[in-house]
Amino acid sequence: MYSRRQFLSTLSVTSGLVMFDLRGLIRSRFRAGYFGLNEFIENNPDAVFVLRTNVDSKTNSTAIKDVGRQLGVSLFQIKPDANSGFPTSASVALKPNITWWSWDQPPIENVMGIHTDPNFVEGIVGRLTELSIPAGNISICEANYHGPDSIDGKLYAEMANRTNVGLKNVSAGIGLIDESDVHWVDVPDGLWFKTIPYLWPTNSSNSCLINLAKLKSHSMGMTLCAKNIQGAMARPYVMHCTGWNTEMAGVDSKHIVPGAFAAIKDNYTRHKNAGIPRWDLPGESSGGLWMETWASRCLDNNSVLKPLINIVEGVYGREGAFVTGPYDGYGKDILTNVILFGKNSFHVDVIGTYLAGHEPGNFGLFHMAKERKLSKYLNPSEIPLYTWKLDGTATRSVLGEFSRTPIRTPYLQKAGEEQYHLVNEPYNYTSAVSEPASRLNRPDVFAIQQNFPNPFNPSTSIQFHIPKAGFVLIEIFDVRGSRVAVLVNDHLHAGNHLTVWRTQNTPSGTYYYRMSFQGSAITRAMVLLR
Repeated sequence: MYSRRQFLSTLSVTSGLVMFDLRGLIRSRFRAGYFGLNEFIENNPDAVFVLRTNVDSKTNSTAIKDVGRQLGVSLFQIKPDANSGFPTSASVALKPNITWWSWDQPPIENVMGIHTDPNFVEGIVGRLTELSIPAGNISICEANYHGPDSIDGKLYAEMANRTNVGLKNVSAGIGLIDESDVHWVDVPDGLWFKTIPYLWPTNSSNSCLINLAKLKSHSMGMTLCAKNIQGAMARPYVMHCTGWNTEMAGVDSKHIVPGAFAAIKDNYTRHKNAGIPRWDLPGESSGGLWMETWASRCLDNNSVLKPLINIVEGVYGREGAFVTGPYDGYGKDILTNVILFGKNSFHVDVIGTYLAGHEPGNFGLFHMAKERKLSKYLNPSEIPLYTWKLDGTATRSVLGEFSRTPIRTPYLQKAGEEQYHLVNEPYNYTSAVSEPASRLNRPDVFAIQQNFPNPFNPSTSIQFHIPKAGFVLIEIFDVRGSRVAVLVNDHLHAGNHLTVWRTQNTPSGTYYYRMSFQGSAITRAMVLLR
């Protein structure tokens, strides 16, 4: 432990301390009118973050709403200017999963897991409006929403009424809604789509997209972020599941790449010969060629969509395929208590698929995403992984630290398998090109960044990096050298980390934070303004 005198004597050497222009700092930090994503997540775009929740029941709407709001507080923040965020006057498109039909009209409690929980979405909306984003600027976009009178639309209609967010005309097809409600976007490298019509404001100028998927199974595997965002398209362009060599009824051929079916067939043959698992199962509308066709459309869509964040709500997950499933013909909701999120939808989906009991290398979509450079990773153990807490801290973690909840799927059933099964046969990831592990450990020295925001009130975030596993101590000192807080005092995995100082009765002033690692220390200054 440093003495107070030793600590003060090191400041000029280790902190680069300068006199602060407080008025200038106040002006630059608290300029109103912009919002954006937590800086640590922006700085780690390849990472996946896992939040463990503790909700006792899927019908505990208050607890689930609170999880959504608290997560929103840790993710969405005020930003100083247009270079770091969106104006609060921007249009915000929320894309939850509301994708199903009212088959057999079962009690809504039996099929809640087919949706992204509307209470969770309401919590996210609450955080956005706290940032001075008008509720009228927030729209829920879902091409398969069937209106407030359907069982699948009832809960979302009630939530929209409570929050005053937009939820209308979203299930209508091209020609049935006003053209101003559709935004056309070109797909420069599309294999199937030349142009895609999105439900406004998705992908429009000065708009922000937030992907709010659900942890659930489906005939395509696990319906997580990459597939959920499909529903931001207007009908009938959203019908990605149409089989190979079958026209998408109502889609104008001028919006489809000439020769698309032939190109998809050629890719399918190449992928099958390369050994993509289960791709050898026959069927243009049920086998490997069907999956190649769907995945090609899915990847076109993801190539032009740039969500601010991709989130999987897994407070409770859904086993089955929509209403149907392995429980006397019906699906079932399972309390899983996990939220996944990250900047890259495919990285999130690889981790989500693994946590649902499957081996991601067995799913062709992930191979194709990596081939098209929409994903860096196929092996879940190579993805930078963090434990996230609702106080906004992120701790580097490894895959084995997270429990798995098996969620069976009807994906490409092999001979002898049950209709609903785990796709968990071992996969040799060394046969695929992998991101070098060394990328995860750069820089090769320990480092701590300037806190953000600075100045701050009442809390600030501090990012730091260690090149290898070891013991880390991060302390807060006042100008007299007295220690006022300890933020980190633990053995951590190598990589980037995030901690937060949440002040309570601490007075305004200049403070210093010091990181100690393997006998060395770095100290920086920050300003608390009350």
